[in-house]
Amino acid sequence: FAMMRGGHLDICVLGAFQVSVAGDLANWHTGAPDAIPAVGGAMDLAIGARQVFVMMDLLTRSGDSKLVERCTYPLTAPACVDRIYTDLAVFDVTEQGLRVRETVEGVTLADLCRLTGLALEALAPAA
Repeated sequence: FAMMRGGHLDICVLGAFQVSVAGDLANWHTGAPDAIPAVGGAMDLAIGARQVFVMMDLLTRSGDSKLVERCTYPLTAPACVDRIYTDLAVFDVTEQGLRVRETVEGVTLADLCRLTGLALEALAPAA
């Protein structure tokens, strides 16, 4: 914990139940009455690392987007996520919201907007 809390980690990679367009992270509890909360070091990692990357499926088993306008699950940490890697695309969290960095072959920006219900934009190509 001294490594995490001391700011000695450059990058941490976590899973998530939800990530908001502002980079808020919810990964320890779904809020369901029968769910067992998994409180651990995620809160320390999320605020202690210089960059936080999330790896997750874009959709839940029931087809709901894990990328949301505002997290409905209890937060692990606010505005801590820098990049999100999913099975369909990679997203950067910016001050303007989520930007699509790249997609898997055959997936379009319009597909991602439809699946997530969010107004997504493509990351401008590097000059």
